[in-house]
This record gives sequence, C-alpha cells and structure tokens, in this order.
Amino acid sequence: MSIQYQIVPYKKPWRWIGLGFSIFILFTVLQSVFFNDKWGWVVFRHCFFDPAILDGLLITLKLTFSAMVLSFIFGGVVAMMRLSSSWLVKSLAWGYIWLFRSLPLLVVLIILYNFSYLYESISLSIPFTHISYGHYKTVNVLDQFMTALIGLTIVQSAYTAEVIRGGIQAVDRGQVEASMALGLSWWHRTTRIIFPQAIRSILPAIINECINLSKGTAIVYVLAMPELFYTVQMIYNRNQDVIPLLMVAAVWYTVITSIFSVAQYAIERKIQQTSKVSMFNFKPFVLFKRTPPIHSALIREKS
Repeated sequence: MSIQYQIVPYKKPWRWIGLGFSIFILFTVLQSVFFNDKWGWVVFRHCFFDPAILDGLLITLKLTFSAMVLSFIFGGVVAMMRLSSSWLVKSLAWGYIWLFRSLPLLVVLIILYNFSYLYESISLSIPFTHISYGHYKTVNVLDQFMTALIGLTIVQSAYTAEVIRGGIQAVDRGQVEASMALGLSWWHRTTRIIFPQAIRSILPAIINECINLSKGTAIVYVLAMPELFYTVQMIYNRNQDVIPLLMVAAVWYTVITSIFSVAQYAIERKIQQTSKVSMFNFKPFVLFKRTPPIHSALIREKS
C-alpha cells in the first residue's frame, strides 16, 4: 500500500497584511495631496504647459545633452590619460579628477561666472612672452549658457573618467594579452577588443551619471539663466504660488529622469541578453543588432 502525500500550500498571512497596509498608506497620501486645495492643482494645470516653462525646459534639455556629450568625450580622454604608462600624464589626469571631484559645482559655476573680473580678455599666447593670437572679451565668451556648460562639463568629466576607467580595467587581462599576441596595434586593440567589452559596464553607469547631471542643471539658476527651475522661480516670485510652481518643476524633472531610467533599463536588459554573444563587433549605439560568434571574429582578425 503506497502512501499518498498531500501538498499543503504555505500560508503567508503577513504578506496580505503588508499589502493591505501599503494600500491604506497609498490612498491616505493620495487623499491628502490631491484633495487638498492648498496644493493649488488649478494653478499647476494652468502653468504646466506655459510657454515660459516650456522654453526653460528646452534650455534645460539643451544644457543636459550638451554637457552629457562633452563630459563623455573629455572624460574618455582623461580616463585614457589615467591609464597611461607615463607618470606625468597619469599624474595630470589624477590631479584633474581629484580637484573637480573635491569642488562643489556651485563654487565652480560662480568662479567661472566671475572670470571677467580676473581676466578682461581671453587669448592664445606663448607663456612669458608677448606673442599672442586672438583677443576676445571674457564677458562675450563666457555668457550664462557657456559658463553653465563649461562648469557642468569639467565637473561631470571627473566622474565620467572614473566610470570609463573602471569599465576598461574590468576587461579580462587575458583579452588584452591575446590581442597583443595577434599583433594588433594599440588603436585596433582598444577599439576592437577592450572598449567593446568595457562598454557593457560603462553604459549603465554613464546613464546613471546622466540622470544626476539632468538634476544638477537646476543649480545653474544662480547664474540667472532662464532654465526650468529659474523660470519657475521667477513666476512664483510674481504670483506667490510657490508650491504649485515647484510641483511643475518637480514633475518635469521626474519626466526627464524617467526617460533616462527607461533607457538604462532597456540597455541593461539588452546587455544581459547578449552576454553570451561576442563583443568583438559590438556597437554601443546599435544595441539591437545581433553580433556574430567569437570564432568568426577571430578568423577575420587573423586574416
């Protein structure tokens, strides 16, 4: 006579209690926020698509993407300098990263904005001589947008350089030695072997830095540049509707960062799906194209 066992489902009463408590807290918050007239949701709806707000949002987006591209390029150069075999080049890169990771962004912006007091004109000259080429008024070169762009770029580049350096150093040393054994030049070794593999760990971290950069653009309001937060501030200084206007800025910043977060999630999923696919032909901006297997890439390199 065989013994029959009955499967009894495991009861988890605390899960349902936690779910009910979470729903209770959620509805309590929604009621206290959306059914409270002091939040000024009428003003929020009226000002959300205001032309001045949209113009400020456009400037914020321009500043974010411009600083993002420049910091990636300049940060990549600093990262390669950091990995250089020359102690002088490595020391210069280390000093740059140490300096601009130590300084607050607000301090850098204010110093750059007051450059016209320190230097009346900007020119390219040979040190300790009177030979110079080109003279430009500092106030004309470093306007509000350019000051904000330079400040965000030089500070963000220090963080981006460390992200890129960490991604490059994460590549297995055997891959580098194998590429050297094949007789590849430094350029082909970097662009075909090292960087395509390093980009897997670099891209998610870079997008995370872009999220921080998009939020950091709010601090350039100290330069009186009409970006999103400064525009909101000017409007609520006139009509005294502080909370509704701050909510407008908060929602727009949430939209911007959510777009970056969705892109980060998509890239991470694609990287996980292609983890067993060769990265020799990996293209960082064509994430949805299937790459050939490893042996075919090695055959092309040998030929």
